[in-house]
Amino acid sequence: MRPSLSLLPDDTIEEIVTVALHVLEKIGIEYENPNAVTILEEKGVPFDEGRAKIPEDMVWACIKKAPSKIHLYDREGSLAVRLEGDEVCFDPGSAALNILDPDGTIRKPITEDLVKFSSLTNELEYIGAQSTGLISSDVPEGMDDWYRLLIALLYCRKPVVTGTFAVESFSIMKDLLVVIRGDEQALKEKPLAIFDACPSPPLKWSTLTSQSVIDSARLGIPSEFISMPMMGATAPATLRGAVIQHAAETIAGIVLAQLVSPGAPIIYGGSPSVFDMRQGTTPMGAIETMMIDCAYAQIGKSFGLPTHAYMGLSDAKLLDSQAGLETGIGATLAALMGINMISGPGMLDFESCQSLEKLLIDNEIAGMALRLVRGVETREENLLDVFSDLVSSESLLSHSHTLKWFRKEFLFPSQVINRSASKESVDTKIRASERVKQILQTRKPDLPSEETSETLYQLAIEKARELGVSSLPLRT
Repeated sequence: MRPSLSLLPDDTIEEIVTVALHVLEKIGIEYENPNAVTILEEKGVPFDEGRAKIPEDMVWACIKKAPSKIHLYDREGSLAVRLEGDEVCFDPGSAALNILDPDGTIRKPITEDLVKFSSLTNELEYIGAQSTGLISSDVPEGMDDWYRLLIALLYCRKPVVTGTFAVESFSIMKDLLVVIRGDEQALKEKPLAIFDACPSPPLKWSTLTSQSVIDSARLGIPSEFISMPMMGATAPATLRGAVIQHAAETIAGIVLAQLVSPGAPIIYGGSPSVFDMRQGTTPMGAIETMMIDCAYAQIGKSFGLPTHAYMGLSDAKLLDSQAGLETGIGATLAALMGINMISGPGMLDFESCQSLEKLLIDNEIAGMALRLVRGVETREENLLDVFSDLVSSESLLSHSHTLKWFRKEFLFPSQVINRSASKESVDTKIRASERVKQILQTRKPDLPSEETSETLYQLAIEKARELGVSSLPLRT
């Protein structure tokens, strides 16, 4: 029996969806992208003063067309992640501007950091997918979208969560993915990447993110909608109000994707937050933020769609107790909710910073959360015999029952988690730092074939030269 969590009763879900549909039909959504406007108008969506007034019957028709499950495949084409039902996958938080060094220094990442990040992610057992988690500061801004994807594809075999910060980036990012798969049809049949698309609160889809949804839908690449209402700032100052706005913005993305290509794969995700009026910040580790996440995930599940959330992360600036408690609570809640893709491991400081050491520690947290949702399983043994043997011997250490089930029932953490009997102890972040060094020094880079690696690099250098860059910091 899988343990689970439910935040909203059914009648509240129904009420929230009803209000969101009224928002879409009466107030409407602004699409800044002319291509999106044309698509919607051609499909009969009325516009009033630049806002699309999406009819309720069209919403339900589009939701029904969206697939209920998405399977992701690794670089070599093997099934790696199932986004369906209550299946859970963790991936590192994306697109951090900073990296935390073991000595506590926060700085801008460079190519070497991106290589280490991808290489480490490749080795972490409970992190099922990777992300383009860092933005490299040693290449021009016009390159950073596809450059981080290039490094991810080279140094990690896991499927990747990515996205664009410029409309022009999508084409080359798609080309990089096609190099791995061989052609666009193979990429559609075995998705390797998810593209995040973020509406702009309140109730707006920008030119950039609308185009990402359109391009992804046409190619069959999954779009992960990341609605970001901020309570009291860009959304109502109540949990219910934020969830309603999240639903309206996300449904607007679903409609666009399905009108472009019926059956286009989409993920009902987000990164909402409360707004701390005292500090002017958006705490992702706040319990109210996690409650919005859990609530909208229930809405997505009620639609029968794959779900996503930014959880299992922290607002702390160091690897301290705050980092552990916020990450652990978030990861556990998300797993109990059955959120399919949980983005966040490794992240600090309001989603702006990544840490290799935290990513390693969070792998342990993810393992515990995944073990939790396996639940208490019924084994086939006649336990009366086992209890009888326990009474007679007062120990079952070498019993056949113990030898058969112990490793299946028990989660063995790495040495990052201290469960020794010794009274001597080293700080967790020090153990994590040593373990990161050990992994990166001893594990051979998991690169694609020499031919594929060279093709990826040549494609990248050709694009770089178009931007006036003669060489790349990365050389395979």
